[in-house]
Amino acid sequence: MPASHSVQATAPSASSSRSSRAPGVGALLREWRGARRLSQLDLALDAGISARHLSCLETGKAQASREMVERLADALDMPLRERNAMLVAAGFAPKYPETALATPELAQIRRAIEFILRQQEPYPAFVLNRHWDVVMANEAAARVGQFVMDGRPNVHSNMIRQIFDPNDLRPAVANWEEVAGDLIRHLHNAVAAAPSDTVARDLLAEALAYPGVPVHWRRRQFDSAPSPLLTTILRRGERELRFFSTITTFGTPRDITLAELHVECCFPMDEATTKLCRELLARG
Repeated sequence: MPASHSVQATAPSASSSRSSRAPGVGALLREWRGARRLSQLDLALDAGISARHLSCLETGKAQASREMVERLADALDMPLRERNAMLVAAGFAPKYPETALATPELAQIRRAIEFILRQQEPYPAFVLNRHWDVVMANEAAARVGQFVMDGRPNVHSNMIRQIFDPNDLRPAVANWEEVAGDLIRHLHNAVAAAPSDTVARDLLAEALAYPGVPVHWRRRQFDSAPSPLLTTILRRGERELRFFSTITTFGTPRDITLAELHVECCFPMDEATTKLCRELLARG
């Protein structure tokens, strides 16, 4: 888990210093506008500015004020991390902190998350960041994983890699194509939603490079909406566990860490799954 840190910066006093950064802002604006499939006129109308002024911002002929950067970020619905990047590119200090979950500042949030994980027993629950790294998990998640993998530990701490790597959880996922296909859709959407997120782009490329991945998954499917209820079926021998999941996120977060976290809770789809989870708990 990364150490907590704060970033302090001072806006350059000389206009020429900020002007030299303006093309960076323009490139980011064009990139995000393309990702959102907006014309200059569309974005200008959403931000309440003229299309001419937006064009000047994108070409570097005009300098973006802090208020203008924030207005455009709102219109583009940019995540907090990318809003900071836009502010820095314009020569301003970042606005949103990124605080490690283990620090005292987020102690209450951590306690709330730990409560959710405990309450989910004897069924699995995970805390994931925006790149599907498993940040926290309850004991039920470990028990179920140990059971379906016959005591072998996970090779990866990242959910995408666990599902796609044949040497990890993948052989235990009975409906692998359905589960993996849903994750690929989410990955494509994440890359499209945050074009500057190279980690998500690299993770998508890595997932697609694993053996047995259908070729058509390389293209983002616009006409293929995810099913409203995804079932994950885990199998060991003749025994199966069938789960559906719910996702919990933090409302209106003002910290990057919280904005990028979500809690995934698994619930049994049938009585056999309920019974097996309780049996695993009783075994200790």
